[in-house]
Amino acid sequence: MTPTGTPSTDNGPAGHAQASWSVAPEPFDSPAATALWRAYYTEVSDRWYLLHEGRATDPGELEREIAADTGAEFTAPTGVLLIARYGGGPGGTAGVRMLDAVTAELKRVFVRPELRGRGGAALLLAAAERAAVGLGAGKLVLDTRGDLVEARRLYARHGYEEAAAHNDDPYAEHWFTKVLTTDS
Repeated sequence: MTPTGTPSTDNGPAGHAQASWSVAPEPFDSPAATALWRAYYTEVSDRWYLLHEGRATDPGELEREIAADTGAEFTAPTGVLLIARYGGGPGGTAGVRMLDAVTAELKRVFVRPELRGRGGAALLLAAAERAAVGLGAGKLVLDTRGDLVEARRLYARHGYEEAAAHNDDPYAEHWFTKVLTTDS
């Protein structure tokens, strides 16, 4: 889905359409949302442990942490979970939850590695911004880690500015904010 709400097409060789993106809200506990949460958490956890300890995440710890953070905060009336589908299959996710009457937080922004570079992250960001406005937010905040350089570049490209910490998450190293408009 493009920022205007129409499907986007990934044109392959000679301009032939191969697949398109769509973005829509979905329950946090749907099979697609659950699979994307597992893929997201596994990637960011393994990346942290490989960088800091030279190993992948302990499987038991991985299971405990995935189960402990269900995503229930991404439910109406104060949150939403968006699923991006590419060619019909689950390809990415973004969650929005209200922190207070005017501030929403962006969480779980993820596109499957094999689908990166096809525009899905930008579509998820645009849809998340619209969802945040729909929830009543005038500002969207997020946090990320220093090693997630691709995420930091994505946010900067889309108008997010580095800001003071809005939480005390022990893994957060960079905080971003974006003022939203009804055009978001």
